[in-house]
Amino acid sequence: MDPHFLHDQSKPSPEISRKDGHEATLEPLELGQRVRAIRLSQNLTLEEASQRTGLARSTLSKIENEQISPTFTAVNKLVHGLGIDIPQLFAQPSTDSRASGRRDITRAGEGKPHPTPTYEHELLATELTQKKMVPFRTRVHVRSFEDFPDWVRHDGEEFLYVLSGSILFYTEFYEPVELFEGDSAYYDCTMGHALVSTSEEDAVCLWVTA
Repeated sequence: MDPHFLHDQSKPSPEISRKDGHEATLEPLELGQRVRAIRLSQNLTLEEASQRTGLARSTLSKIENEQISPTFTAVNKLVHGLGIDIPQLFAQPSTDSRASGRRDITRAGEGKPHPTPTYEHELLATELTQKKMVPFRTRVHVRSFEDFPDWVRHDGEEFLYVLSGSILFYTEFYEPVELFEGDSAYYDCTMGHALVSTSEEDAVCLWVTA
C-alpha cells in the first residue's frame, strides 16, 4: 500500500558493436520493423521520410529490410526527423496488438475512502488491479508540518495537482513552496515530501502515483 495511506520494467539497452576506425553501429533488434511501423503510423512514404530525416531513400529501405544497421548518426536523424524518442525506436513490438479493454469509471464522491490523521484520501479506479498508476483525491486536514512524525517516502514518481484551496508543499531537498488552485508538481517519491493546507478551507488535491 502507498506510504501516503500508511502515514497519516525497463527495456534492455541495445547491444553495441564497434569496429576499429569505424563509427559504432547498433546490432539489429528488429529495428527495421520498428522504423517501418513508425513511418507507416505517420502515413509517410519512404521519400517523405527521407526528406524529414535527411537519410537517403535507399538507406531507409535497407534499414527497414534489416540489410544494414544504422549508425548512431542515422539513429539521431531518425529520432529527430520522425519526432520520436530513442526508447520508442527500440521498444519491441507487442505480440498482441489487441486493446486490453481495461476501464474503470469512478463517479464523483464514490471513490473508496481512506482517512488518516493528516489526510482524507478518496481512492479512485479501485476496481482495476495491477495499475501502472494509482490515482487518489485528497483533502488536506493538517495545518502544520510538525504534525508529521517523519517525511513521507516511497518508490516511484508522483504528480500533484491542487484542485481547490492552497497548500504548502514540503520537499526534503527544497524550500517549501506554496501552491494554489490549478498549480501542480511532479517529483521523485523517494525524496521526503508532505502537504499542509494554508487556505481557510481544507485544500483538495489530486495525486497520481506511478
